[in-house]
Amino acid sequence: MTSPFNRAALLLLAALACTPARPPAPAPAPPRGPTDAERAAARADSARARARQDSVREAAARAALAARPPRLPRPSARNDTLGVRELRGPVRLCAGGDVTLGTNLDTAWARKASARMRKMFHRDDRPATLLAPLAPLVGPADIVLLNVESAIGAGPTASKCGRHSRNCFAFRSPPASAAALRALAPASTVVGNVANNHARDAGPRGLDSTVAALGRAGVLVTGVDTLATPVPTPAGDTIGVLGFYTSTETPDARDTAAVYRHVARAFERYPLVVATMHLGAEGRDAQRTGDSTELFLGSIDRGNPVAFADAAVRGGAALVIGHGPHVLRAMEWRDRGALIAYSLGNLLTYGPFVLKEPLNRGAVLCATIDATGRVANAQVRSTMQRAPGVLQADRRARGAALADSLGRLDFPATGARVDETGEVRPRAPR
Repeated sequence: MTSPFNRAALLLLAALACTPARPPAPAPAPPRGPTDAERAAARADSARARARQDSVREAAARAALAARPPRLPRPSARNDTLGVRELRGPVRLCAGGDVTLGTNLDTAWARKASARMRKMFHRDDRPATLLAPLAPLVGPADIVLLNVESAIGAGPTASKCGRHSRNCFAFRSPPASAAALRALAPASTVVGNVANNHARDAGPRGLDSTVAALGRAGVLVTGVDTLATPVPTPAGDTIGVLGFYTSTETPDARDTAAVYRHVARAFERYPLVVATMHLGAEGRDAQRTGDSTELFLGSIDRGNPVAFADAAVRGGAALVIGHGPHVLRAMEWRDRGALIAYSLGNLLTYGPFVLKEPLNRGAVLCATIDATGRVANAQVRSTMQRAPGVLQADRRARGAALADSLGRLDFPATGARVDETGEVRPRAPR
């Protein structure tokens, strides 16, 4: 007799005998690398993602700028004052904005511009010829301070602009530019600022050749590093001049804590410090000055001009000279303090620049610093360019009128007054 256990076992064996056997599972295929088409698709996806991120960042920057509160008059409590410093004698300093004496990095433009200069203005475009009308505007001065808005040199070199670059301009003036700048004011000390966005247009080696060319010609250079350039005066004093731009490759105008330290260090050594700044938004819509970060091309941080001026003046600068926006801006004369020119505009720009109103307006600011180390008086000498590199004095003094109206708008309490003769005065009686 079969037990229940044995019957269950027999039934199980019978069921197994009737079930077909399963084939063995196939071995897994070896891993396959991405095809060229898949790689290309992945790169395209990444590029689209980066573009979306850049668009979001730019939109956020624009929104943040638009959300800032409206510009308000600066409270008098923030008017910095200068301590009295003893000088052996007064110093007369004349300063101008951007100076570019041609570009051999764009040979097509250079040929057309040279032919136009001969045909329309009956003159050549040598640097000395371009600078000749400027000579009466910077004299007589003990010191002439200009922003050298280009590299200087010749020969093959790589341009900073790529084949598909947009909004990119590269300037390198001919070697004769250095000697022409020195000859502009033979009785003065000429100082050239290279802390700007075009001194490196021919690369780091191009900057080295620019500094070397200026030095050989007898032009003192500022803006290479954070140490003030010592500049002698006829009375036997030595003053310090510092140049700043919104880049980590130069003394950075955006780092206002560092600006204060560099100026204060210079003020410990020299009885008078002058700071020059190349910063701010650019173009005909960039005439107004506010206490906020300014953007170039929508997203590039070009510094806060008022914050820079505050830091420089607190550090001890008696005079702050601005350029970079390519338009004139307001001037501010702090109560018992420093004189600040937020932008002197285009002075002499022989290159592919747009010079429609008001971009054709510039100015030379001449200031006398007295024996106490303070600005005693100042004058705006208005200029205009009829065409790139064709400079003349503006007999209608449009530059002075612009500086006066902008000072009244942007700095109601401290904006400098500029009359029809170009004389600069504090807005409120002292």
